Amino acid sequence: MSIRLTRSEAEFCLACNRWGHRARVRSFFAGVSRLGDGVFWYALMAAIVLFDGYAGLAASAHMAATGAVALLMYRGLKRWTRRPRPFASDRRIRPLVRPLDEFSFPSGHTLHAVAFSLVALSHYPQLAPLLIPFTASVGASRVVLGLHYPSDVLAATGIASALAALSLWVGGMPFPL
Repeated sequence: MSIRLTRSEAEFCLACNRWGHRARVRSFFAGVSRLGDGVFWYALMAAIVLFDGYAGLAASAHMAATGAVALLMYRGLKRWTRRPRPFASDRRIRPLVRPLDEFSFPSGHTLHAVAFSLVALSHYPQLAPLLIPFTASVGASRVVLGLHYPSDVLAATGIASALAALSLWVGGMPFPL
């Protein structure tokens, strides 16, 4: 399967990446990306257990199970689509951090961030002021850092939303609105 890059998407990706060449912007998004590697989510799951005991353990287990399925999905999709990363397709785009794998579609960071956030928000809606901006920043970081196209991030958001909805339905939890 081939996912074509439109000219407007390429130009948007380049503009975001150029913005990321500013030291403060690069530092912010590199930090968000690093936290999105898993550090933020593992710390959140541990904090939920510490603050809410058994209910927190159940919520964290729900997040972890959803994350495991997300991992399998995104790895399979990357192998199937084999979409090159933006910096591999356009020499004007520079990777501002080292990618974790070779292919671009879908954004694994975004897929996990959205899936984890939706499951966590179903259990703890009061976390919205923390999780919504962080998740949006993770998605934006992938484009700014030159690692993903906007369509990779949008597709990952859709896939993660569907996965979270299924996970919540199986778990008998409401979908956060």
